[in-house]
Amino acid sequence: VQLQASGGGLVQTGGSLRLSCAASGRTLSLYRAGWFRQAPGKEREFVGSVRWSHGSTSYADSVKGRFTISRDNPRNTVYLQMSSLKPEDTAIYYCAASTSGSGFNYWGQGTQVTVSS
Repeated sequence: VQLQASGGGLVQTGGSLRLSCAASGRTLSLYRAGWFRQAPGKEREFVGSVRWSHGSTSYADSVKGRFTISRDNPRNTVYLQMSSLKPEDTAIYYCAASTSGSGFNYWGQGTQVTVSS
């Protein structure tokens, strides 16, 4: 499975941005897709994920109520809609996918999100 993330950019505090992640290859084997982020000097952290088959989602507490993950199965694409952005959301965002319930085993390249104060 190959993942291609896009949609990052510069946005002001309180603004919105939508990230996309297109999957190709063995997409029929996808179990879950997710987003992670890594800020400068910090470890990579989980943002949220979505079950590919039935769409159930989970989120980190830091983004609950502000970020929404969705997927478009026919397009093999997962989205991260980010609203009410804060400077602390600034990070490189990575999409990831798993083909089982045991963890993410496929990763896309990162896309930079910068939130200016």
